[in-house]
Amino acid sequence: MASGFAARRSRQALALGLAASALFAMAPAFGALDPAGAAEVLGEAEAICTRDAGAFWGHSLCGPMVLVDPIDRDVVANRADGRGVLKPSGAFFAGTLPASVILANTSIEWSGIRWSEILWPGPGDADQRHVMLAHEMFHRIQPALKMTLPEGDNRHLDTLEGRYLIQLEWRALAAALRAPTTTARRQAVADALLFRNERYRLFPAAATNENDLEANEGIAEYTGTRLGLTTSQARIRYALHDLTAFVQAPSFVRSFAYATGPAYGLLLDQADPGWHSHFAPGQRLDQLLGEALRLPPPAFATLKARKAAYDDGTLRTSEVKRDEVRRAHLAELTAKLVDGPVLVLPLDHSSLQFNPQTLVPLGDLGTVYPTLRLDDDWGVLEVDGDARVDQQAKIATVSAAGIGASDRHGHGWKLTLSPGWVVVPGARKGDLAVKRGGNP
Repeated sequence: MASGFAARRSRQALALGLAASALFAMAPAFGALDPAGAAEVLGEAEAICTRDAGAFWGHSLCGPMVLVDPIDRDVVANRADGRGVLKPSGAFFAGTLPASVILANTSIEWSGIRWSEILWPGPGDADQRHVMLAHEMFHRIQPALKMTLPEGDNRHLDTLEGRYLIQLEWRALAAALRAPTTTARRQAVADALLFRNERYRLFPAAATNENDLEANEGIAEYTGTRLGLTTSQARIRYALHDLTAFVQAPSFVRSFAYATGPAYGLLLDQADPGWHSHFAPGQRLDQLLGEALRLPPPAFATLKARKAAYDDGTLRTSEVKRDEVRRAHLAELTAKLVDGPVLVLPLDHSSLQFNPQTLVPLGDLGTVYPTLRLDDDWGVLEVDGDARVDQQAKIATVSAAGIGASDRHGHGWKLTLSPGWVVVPGARKGDLAVKRGGNP
């Protein structure tokens, strides 16, 4: 999952490590980026958006798409760029993506055009690939739909109670998707909403912050599932996969919405067909589902009994053990990236490439990224051994233990400076800082 500094890594490992919306390692569909393989994937994307014809969201998913090999940045696109960087190659266009452009499964603004960017190779499983393609095509049109919200701070999902309650919610959502009767489905949905509302009671900011991420990534993953797959059976199967697969993620802080989005969306499809046609940014999927089913307010008095219906005690026990390990790990990270000697880098015009499943919240001190590529005015920081990003203080830090101002490598990181930037002694003894100055 790490970006690393090895000369070459496997294409799939590197693509997964860099992808901002990566899910799980999967067998590649093809090898190196080649015209035949690219044509097949671009054709699949075209088939998905043509089949929808803009009916679902009132806006066509069809548009510019670029496939990128993260090893050498070779690209194949379905149309020309705005500045003539890409050259005609058969029915498509080919070239090289500049180093300044982020590598991720995401949407990008490049060469005068907004693209869906897909890292090569994509998932080998056809359903997973089609969901991913539709997911990223939705991201491209998301601003036009005015359905993009600033993402909040979901650090509570790395706490004992936050993790425990969201996993109970996932189990209840899975039960609702599998339910053989309407009555069973209503009970399972009521349980899911109970666990969610208990989480919101314990963490008052969670309702807004979780909803912001669900609006961005949850709706995108639901759209991928809804439009990338053609049968209700396949969609439910995929949503159940997401609800179980993400349990294995090291952190739920930024990955949870990939699991909840499809589940709530598909349950809403059953309860209120066409709900998406009047969906507005800021509306909560859980509230919409509760209203569609006309469920009463959560019965908190039944919480203990409903927990027992989904947990025989093993989930709670495992989460308690994990929390003990987490607290020790947080102490180590604080010593390494806050209290100890650090290299401080300013965040002015930063872009980040990272694996969303591995983020570690460090409270008010920011978030730790075990692997990261950070681009800013001063250059590029590549991390394979923990960096702290504090968006409030507008800084990033890595360990400076045992290094001096002339070093560009540290324990698990590599720094490439732009001309006009230097490393100088920092505010504390042993600290270093990146500053604008002479040529490095």
